[in-house]
Amino acid sequence: MVKQLTAEQAAQWIENGQSVMLGGFIGSVVPEAIERAIGERFQQSGLPKDLTLVFAAGQGDGKSRAINHLAQQGLVKRAIGGHWGLVPKLQQLVVDNLIEGYNLPQGVISHLLRDSAAGKPGLFTKVGLGTFVDPRIEGGKLNSITSQDWVRVAEIDGEEYLFYKKLPIDVAILRGTTADENGNITMEDECLIVESLAAAQAATNNNGKVIVQVKQIVPAGTLDPHLVKIPGIFVDAVVVCEDLSEHMQTFASQMNPEFIGRGNKPSHSKITASNVEQTVEAVIDAKTIIARRAALELKVNSVLNLGIGAPEYIAKVAQQAGILDKFTLTVEPGAVGGSPASGLDFGASAFPDAIIGQDQMFDFYDGGGVDQAFLGLAQCDAKGDINVSRFGTKIAGCGGFINITQNAKEVYFCGTFTAKGLDVQVEGGQLQITTEGSQSKFISKVEQITFSAYQALKANKPVLYITERAVFRMVAQGIELIEVAPGIDVDRDILHHMAFKPLISPELTTMDSAIFQPQFSINLHSD
Repeated sequence: MVKQLTAEQAAQWIENGQSVMLGGFIGSVVPEAIERAIGERFQQSGLPKDLTLVFAAGQGDGKSRAINHLAQQGLVKRAIGGHWGLVPKLQQLVVDNLIEGYNLPQGVISHLLRDSAAGKPGLFTKVGLGTFVDPRIEGGKLNSITSQDWVRVAEIDGEEYLFYKKLPIDVAILRGTTADENGNITMEDECLIVESLAAAQAATNNNGKVIVQVKQIVPAGTLDPHLVKIPGIFVDAVVVCEDLSEHMQTFASQMNPEFIGRGNKPSHSKITASNVEQTVEAVIDAKTIIARRAALELKVNSVLNLGIGAPEYIAKVAQQAGILDKFTLTVEPGAVGGSPASGLDFGASAFPDAIIGQDQMFDFYDGGGVDQAFLGLAQCDAKGDINVSRFGTKIAGCGGFINITQNAKEVYFCGTFTAKGLDVQVEGGQLQITTEGSQSKFISKVEQITFSAYQALKANKPVLYITERAVFRMVAQGIELIEVAPGIDVDRDILHHMAFKPLISPELTTMDSAIFQPQFSINLHSD
């Protein structure tokens, strides 16, 4: 029978110097009670010390939950993570050179867990070439005390790859919904699975320990084997979480049945034509303009990935128009279909068609399965390189951005033209900049390369940069201005706020006037 521990007893299992894998995505499937107990144990006793923390996705609320419990000097020696934006305390330890830090692509970490479990030396992949993860640039290292190389360049059959070393996992701390007495874990109330099985196998095959936080324990033999996501042979102990505030479905929702497909699914408009038109009326702000312009690129039957921020509004525009059933939205931690959630619910989807493992989703992504990817735009330079991962001392992290943008068939970067204080309004179908943002996004050189235009050009990938006032496309010479919003002056409102002069298309056009009307018609393309 599997051991049953309290969260405090589980914290005692962690020994000095161990490498600890932490499961979860923002607040989904996060073993909050155990992580809180480890942090409290260190505060009270100074133990455990010098841990290496491994996490594929961002985990936290930007304040005190999830990995933030562990962000204490002395407790952590090293952190290897995919997304850092929700762990400001851990960021600060890196910025202050108090711990070693690595930022590796989210999909790479998910796959490294699986490859480490299989006894492989590491992972060969093209993901990260030309970005800050490339060892010829930064090697994914976050500060000056991080000296060990985790990534190196390799050549196979005349082609360049990156080789990422394996992750030796001593303890995996994960979460499920139900455990039976033999430690078999089901996840029926969890909105994601992430890389839980791969992490459990990695720890087990490294002679380590696996601890899983659950809501309940049931008699052995009563679970449907088809529903077991982590077999008991990989589980050493379970912690029944008595306080369900430490077992929320996400950090925004205690339990939303829609995220696991329960309840009455709302019907969408049935559309049969290859070119369809639906009308939607909304408040026309900058993000709505961006989403509407991006929506004009949507294609029937395409598989999509939408990032956080401005791209989230594309789903809202499509949902309002009743056309969500004409393409498939996916989210990198594993949800296929449905309507992706936002904020601290991000990662979950309402009424998904399926929920697969995060490592499996990145198999699909890395193989080119995403037809159209709509991601954020934080910094862009004259080459067309994009930075969304680091801004001075703020370490956001790349998350799945590198995997997605490097491998999707078409990429659209969506964001406001300037940041910090931008305000716009639309009058009579004309866009007016009422307050200009104080921070330019189009700068001479990005602070960190999260998207490599050079690699995209080598792959002949179509790339657009969509803002509320202008649309650019990537060309061999850099970026080219191809559309301008009605009411916008190119010199005053665009070029004046760029640190470089883009190419200007001889066929420069005005953005579709329908975008700036109260009622907006979406035309989906059949190819």
